[in-house]
Amino acid sequence: MSELLTYHAEDGIATLTLNNGKVNAISPDVIAAFNAALDRAVEERAVVIITGQPGILSGGYDLKVMTAGPKEAVGLVTAGSTLARRLLSHPFPVIVACPGNAVAKGAFLLLSADYRIGVEGPYKICLNEVQIGMTMHHAGIELARDRLGRAAFQRSVNNAEIFDPQGAREAGFLDKVVAAEQLQDVALAAARELKKLNMLAHKNTKLKVRKGLLEALDEAILVDQNHLG
Repeated sequence: MSELLTYHAEDGIATLTLNNGKVNAISPDVIAAFNAALDRAVEERAVVIITGQPGILSGGYDLKVMTAGPKEAVGLVTAGSTLARRLLSHPFPVIVACPGNAVAKGAFLLLSADYRIGVEGPYKICLNEVQIGMTMHHAGIELARDRLGRAAFQRSVNNAEIFDPQGAREAGFLDKVVAAEQLQDVALAAARELKKLNMLAHKNTKLKVRKGLLEALDEAILVDQNHLG
């Protein structure tokens, strides 16, 4: 597995750890590594834990790629939205163990998982697109609309509100907040509980529950390709 994303499998649990610089930027290579890791996890029928480095899950898309030109930006956003869709429809449970900040695409990773655990501390979880001059893409809007509370959706997408971990839990970005030193153990305990599910029933129910969202994302990804391009 790429050094940008390490893969550790043990006892039916696959831990994917982002390791791409100080902000764990999401680049085309990182997304390719994600997809390869998810392929492997499916083969191993493993519950997935996605995590980052102490203090950071991800600060979002690689700005060098986003500013290289329209073609590069559209390609990266398309790949990122497609990854979100894949995580939402993954046949086995997906947990995100968020060790700190999760901004832009980092926050969208939280919105793409089945169970999200954050850590206490002065961390920021937000969709900051409009703050940095980017009109929110359609796929991002649909994902946030489905996974966030109604009021938090408006404040997050339109106002780029920054949430602390407890606020992020109330908004819908996180399901649980724990002390930083407990994150790994709590994530592993959650994974062990999710391993007890009937995975065929989990997959089929997930696809039923998210049918509308997945269809909306399929349409939004196409609209974004035409609009952003």
